[in-house]
Amino acid sequence: MKRSLKVTSTDVIAPKRRDWATGLLVSMEDPQYKVKENDKVVVIKDKYPKAQYHYLVIPKADIPSLWHIKKENEDLLFHMHSVAEDLTQEHKESEFLIGYHAVPSMHRLHLHVISTDFNSPCLKTKYHWNSFTTPFFLHSADICHQLREKGELKKLKSEESAQHLNTPLKCHKCPTISKNMPDLKKHLLAHLSN
Repeated sequence: MKRSLKVTSTDVIAPKRRDWATGLLVSMEDPQYKVKENDKVVVIKDKYPKAQYHYLVIPKADIPSLWHIKKENEDLLFHMHSVAEDLTQEHKESEFLIGYHAVPSMHRLHLHVISTDFNSPCLKTKYHWNSFTTPFFLHSADICHQLREKGELKKLKSEESAQHLNTPLKCHKCPTISKNMPDLKKHLLAHLSN
C-alpha cells in the first residue's frame, strides 16, 4: 500500500509537543555540535543534517521563534544573517540557502545555513525537501529587509504553509518532478556529478 505524507493546516497550526522540540537548547551546549560562539549567538551543526553542510545559528536571547521577533530585535536578526554568510565563506565550493522555516519544529529561534547539494541520509521525506525548496523556507535577507522596512514580519497563513509542504517533489536546479524521495535523491546525485 502506498503511503503519502499529507500535512494539513491543523498540523501546521497546532504541532504536537515533543521533548525533542527543546533539543536545540541541549545541542547549544554540546561540544560535539558547537561550531562557534560569540556574545549574541551559538552556531551548531544540525544534529540531523539535510545536506553536506547544515548549520543552525541560534541566539542566546530566549526568543521562541521567528514569530516572536519585534522591531527591537532587528540588530540581532542582521547579526545572525552576517554570521550565516561568514559560514558560507568557509565552504566556497558550495552554494547555500540561509533562512527560516515558516513553521519551525524546534523551540528557540534558529537560522538554517544549508548547502544546496542536499546530499544526506537524513533527508528522507517530502516534508524535509519542501521545507527548504518552497516558499515555506523564508530567506533570511528577505526577513531582515521586511523587518527593517515594515517594522514587523508577515506570517505565512497555516493553509499556505501546508500547501507548500504538500507540493510535488520538484528539483531545485531543473524542472524535473520526481514521484518519490528515492527517485529525487537519485536525480540530485546527477546534478552533483556535473
